[in-house]
Amino acid sequence: MTKIFSIANQKGGVGKTTTAVNLAAGLAKKGISTLLIDLDAQANATSALGIEKVEGRSLYKVLHGEAKAEDMIVNTSTENLDLIPSEVDLAAIESELAQSENYLSRLSSALQPIIDSKKYAVIIIDCPPALGMLSMNALRASDHLLVALQTEYLAMEGLGQILGVVDQLKQADATSKLTVGGILLTMYDVRTNLSRQVVEEVKTHFPELLLKTMIPRTIRLSECPSHGKTIFQYDAHSPGAVAYAALAKEFIARFNLK
Repeated sequence: MTKIFSIANQKGGVGKTTTAVNLAAGLAKKGISTLLIDLDAQANATSALGIEKVEGRSLYKVLHGEAKAEDMIVNTSTENLDLIPSEVDLAAIESELAQSENYLSRLSSALQPIIDSKKYAVIIIDCPPALGMLSMNALRASDHLLVALQTEYLAMEGLGQILGVVDQLKQADATSKLTVGGILLTMYDVRTNLSRQVVEEVKTHFPELLLKTMIPRTIRLSECPSHGKTIFQYDAHSPGAVAYAALAKEFIARFNLK
């Protein structure tokens, strides 16, 4: 059975796309057939995988019911990892969806044929850095939310907001299956008191949600997207690669992925 994960945080620059790309690649390297969906008009996940942005190749027409999601899938240079790319036209969908019927379930409906095909064990959705219509559609379509949380000031405030959105969706009966699957701490710097304080705060308030793996702040992780490579392709022995390999392993165990 396909399990769908949204990686989200309304704050930009928290390592969300880095996590979406490298977690997907890490799962693929473990033999888990994975589809990554770039739902951000900035198309950073697309570029990070070395895929060229092509006009018309995004979920824009799909969400308008004018194309099929499965026709947008492209192969990547990582075995077992495919991508639905993004490009700038997706930016217009936010306002357009709000005026349409079933605006929260467009993505869920579009992905159903892919789920029915049983081709992928995991679908990972890289959400835009805002809790707008696209992110709401992603959450509505997902089984689990993974929150990428930067170990810096105001991190807990942003966490409270996104967890509140999940509660609102459930109270509005917009989703019955969505759970908060985990909180991933990113850009962790063991040398700073602030990083350690954020870790302790999350441990105190959300002990069952905090993932054991923490992603360190490293230059190699910052560099690899500009080369169109995953961290495993760019520097397989770096601390970032070790961390994302550990995260993939933890994910497989936590969510019983096969």
